[in-house]
Amino acid sequence: MARKAAVKPAQTNIPEFTKDEELSAYRSMLLIRRFEEKAGQMYGMGLIGGFCHLYIGQEAVVTGVHMASKDGDASITGYRDHGHMLAVGLDPKGVMAELTGRAAGLSKGKGGSMHMFSNEKRFYGGNGIVGAQVSLGTGIAFAAKYRGENTVTLAYFGDGAANQGQVYESFNMAKLWKLPVVYIIENNRYAMGTSIERASSTTDLSQRGIGFDIPGEQVDGMDVRMVRDAAERAIEHARSGKGPYILEMMTYRYRGHSMSDPAKYRSKDEVTTMRAEHDPIEQVKQRIIERKYATEESLKAIETEVRAIVTEAADFATAAPEPDPSELWTDITVDA
Repeated sequence: MARKAAVKPAQTNIPEFTKDEELSAYRSMLLIRRFEEKAGQMYGMGLIGGFCHLYIGQEAVVTGVHMASKDGDASITGYRDHGHMLAVGLDPKGVMAELTGRAAGLSKGKGGSMHMFSNEKRFYGGNGIVGAQVSLGTGIAFAAKYRGENTVTLAYFGDGAANQGQVYESFNMAKLWKLPVVYIIENNRYAMGTSIERASSTTDLSQRGIGFDIPGEQVDGMDVRMVRDAAERAIEHARSGKGPYILEMMTYRYRGHSMSDPAKYRSKDEVTTMRAEHDPIEQVKQRIIERKYATEESLKAIETEVRAIVTEAADFATAAPEPDPSELWTDITVDA
């Protein structure tokens, strides 16, 4: 018996985007989509080793949240991280070079798909341990408050990680100390391959902070407008000194958990329905055309530009040299 596709929260008072905002969101999400498609191809060709978790279908979440954040805000996520890095403005060539294990990669070719960082953009990974980024992100928020910074930490994790014990220890500390952190649950409904109904006794993850007096809300994570609107409220709450906030983004990944996952735990009809009725990029494209913000031809020009960027990144990542063996002994310890 086929499961129903992800149920979205009721949409009322839908915020509107300006022409520039629609076009910016479209380009950002399209870059993530085409980059991930290329990464999947390269993995299949053996150019990317290890694990590779694609973000295809979830592009509206990080795009909308980033639109609501400010320069200096920190972000941290799990292993499905390529889209997050592109959203914060990291060079696609550096991201792809890290995927292929090259010296020009963001972690010098030593981290791979799941472990990339950027101090410049205050992006702290890419973390391979399920749920670890929640406690790390809480620590980043603690440091920000301790130093008197006016910044917010955005800690992304999935519905599977939402059942990890360290998540609730982090919630307790964040509320106790009123830390400036927004917890963003990217609920794609299947974790590593088990539906949320089979893995969680309570499936409204936005309410997981009730015991700690942390406010939360469910958001249509397939609509970039709803994402940004909710993120603005949550970020302002945290930045104003009121403490943590939980956003449960109801989203959906089109591919399996990783490249080795055939995703047989859901029907093809379910995936097809989500693509046809809720695709985050197609929603924006349709609005742009209907409101005459751009023509089909101008959107094709954006598509051509994005594909060129991705192709350049792939070519760079396959031509760049591998790390020197001496790099095995660097970046291991830090003199404090």
